[in-house]
Amino acid sequence: MPIQCDIVTQERIVFSGQVDAVNVPGSEGRMGILPHHSPLLTTLDFGEVVVRTAGQEEYFAIGGGFLEVQPDHVTILADSAEQADEIDLDRAERARQQADEIMRTGVKGDADSIAAVRASLLRAEARINVGRRRRRATATGRRTDSGEPG
Repeated sequence: MPIQCDIVTQERIVFSGQVDAVNVPGSEGRMGILPHHSPLLTTLDFGEVVVRTAGQEEYFAIGGGFLEVQPDHVTILADSAEQADEIDLDRAERARQQADEIMRTGVKGDADSIAAVRASLLRAEARINVGRRRRRATATGRRTDSGEPG
């Protein structure tokens, strides 16, 4: 029996569908969610969300947020979220380099400025990791899930 999964941001619904499992980057570590999971509310870190349906996986890069789990519904309220094939790797790499340079040379401003630059760096790294996974799978003619030809 599947579980409903919704990945949403302020701007849009990134994903909505019945899935077999969801794997998320919790702020205390990775978590796997299956149907009939106990209710849970927690914060999410920057990283990769993996949604599995019928043996196939879809990958999303998220920039933090919240996770609410009910026995029949998973809701990811993400600060930012992109499906793997939406990610522009060149743009993500430029953003990572820019944030990395600012961190190396010193962030001017208060703690909020430092946190914003750190968040930009983490978001860019998550996007790059998810985007590269998709690009590798496409280049080898393999699916991002079980490795069967696509």
